Formats: sequence, C-alpha cells, structure tokens
Amino acid sequence: MLELAGVRHAYEGRVVLDLERFAVAPGALIAIVGHNGSGKSTLLRLLALVERPTAGEIRWDGAVVSSPRLRPRAPARRRITLVEQRPVLFRGTVRENLEYGLKLRDTARTAMNGIIGDVVGRLGLGPLLNRRRHELSDGEVQRVAVARALAVRPDVLLLDEPVSSADRAAANALYQALAAERAARALTVCIASHQLEEAYRWADSIRALAEGRLSPVTPENLFRVDLPAGDGTKHVRVGGIDIAVMTDRTGPVVLAVPPTDIFVSLQPLSTSARNVFSGRVTGMSIEHRGAGVHVRADMGGVELVAAVTAEAARDLALAPGKTVVFSFKATAVQVF
Repeated sequence: MLELAGVRHAYEGRVVLDLERFAVAPGALIAIVGHNGSGKSTLLRLLALVERPTAGEIRWDGAVVSSPRLRPRAPARRRITLVEQRPVLFRGTVRENLEYGLKLRDTARTAMNGIIGDVVGRLGLGPLLNRRRHELSDGEVQRVAVARALAVRPDVLLLDEPVSSADRAAANALYQALAAERAARALTVCIASHQLEEAYRWADSIRALAEGRLSPVTPENLFRVDLPAGDGTKHVRVGGIDIAVMTDRTGPVVLAVPPTDIFVSLQPLSTSARNVFSGRVTGMSIEHRGAGVHVRADMGGVELVAAVTAEAARDLALAPGKTVVFSFKATAVQVF
C-alpha cells in the first residue's frame, strides 16, 4: 500500500496540500477530482516520489520511503510511474520512445517487441510508430506517454488529466487499455481528472480535493461564498438560489453539499429540510459497477448533483428534461 501520513506541502510558504491520510490500496483505480488549484497535481507528484513533502511521511507497505529529511528511495521510485498532463517525449520516433524504458531494464529484444506490440494494439498506436513528436497531436502525445508508462509495467501508474486532449474514442481506448492491464495483473492506478462522468464510470473510488484537503463531495457541489456574521442558520446566495447552512463560521469559505445527502423527489415533500429547490434534470451518470446514479439538475442557474440508487432512478423515471425537486438539510452543508 502507498500512503501519505500527516502530509503538508507548501510552495514558498503557501500550503497547497494538507492531508492527514491518503491511502492507495494495491490494485485500486482511484479518480482524484477537484477544481484547478485544488492540489491534484501536487498530490500525484508526492505519490510519485518526485517531490518530498514539507511535513509528514510517504510510506510503502508501512516503510517510510520519503519525508522532509529522507530523499525518496530509488527502489520505490522504480515501481511508480507518473504521466503528467503535458508529457514530454524523447527525441526519436514513437517506437523509440516506447523502447526507452525497456532498454534501461535490459529487456530482451523478443520480449520488448511483444510488450510494445501489446500496448500499441490496446491504445491504437500502430499508425504512429514511425512518427516523431512534431508530427503528433497533443492527444496522440498523451496516448504515447501512457503507452510508454504501461510498457515498463509499474506497480503504480499515476495519470494527470490523461484524456484532456483526447476525443471520446481515444478516451475510451485509454480506459479500456487500463481495464485490460488491471485484469491481467495487480496494477494500481490514480487518475487526476476533470472528466467527472468518466470518473464515475471507470473508477473504483473517487477522492475529491478542495483547497488542498479531502472533501466529502465532488467539485459539482462546491461553492465559494462569503458567510455573514452571526451564529446558527445562515442564508447565502449562490447563483439564483439561497442555500441555508448551519455554522458559526464567517467570511470566505467553501460550502460542500454531499450528493448522498440530497433527497430527490418529483414534488416538494413535507420535511424539515431547509433547502428545497425545483429544477430540471440536465444529465445522468451511472456509477462504476452500476451501484448508483448521479443526477445533475439545473436549480436556478446552479447545477447540483444528487446520488440515488438505480432502483430510485427507475421508480422516478428520471431522465434529462424532467422536473425534479432536490431537498437537503442545513446541517448537511459542510463548511471548509
């Protein structure tokens, strides 16, 4: 298990990541989601042992492999591969890029050809093998970088926005290649992504970051607001709706509404919920393994996302364009 324990990381005195614990279990596929500046890329660089944390420890199977005083240990680094959002390819052709890491590991030519043929086939890179960097689109560069990473068979693969420049077909090919690799061996994958629908579809676990901390909700239900002075229930304007929140905090904060705390109905219900909004469904996403459905709705110009069971979605006949009511308590709104 790869784990961050009591980690705080700062650049020029500004804390950008503050995590009491972040654990990555063997064989997991984790999606890390959050707004720009939430700390996703920094988290991946720490997990990749590219940077040392300002405070805390990074552990592999319980052993400390990086800390403020401990340079990342080489054996652990060799088991982790990071593909950044704008990857850099080496000089030479696509094939030579794919061969590079295998040559460093003294892989025999026959085995090398087999490995390259496998990743090329999975990611549809055959027509690109003899091309050079300047002959590739940004999306093709990303695919080549992922293939290069898969070729060296890391235990942990970290991907930063791997489909940000890809079309839907290329994105599906990437996720299917990852699924095939994970089915063949115990590969652990962490993906930082803005593609929330893809995260719901492919990931085993979704971890959301807000202001460098773990958040209970994904970015759709995060709102930056200024809370007025006073105690008890407060109302704050977000777009075209007023959200009621129970807090003694004041000033600039981030409000978080967990999708699982939003009750979905077709008509307003008689409940103690202080937040009741009517709007129309704008989209739906089925969770990985079909365990539930994320329902997006426009509430007065504000998009809210609720999580319901597949059975509830069927009973309510939820579909884009349908009028729905979202209800949640003031105490369900979390404040950061």
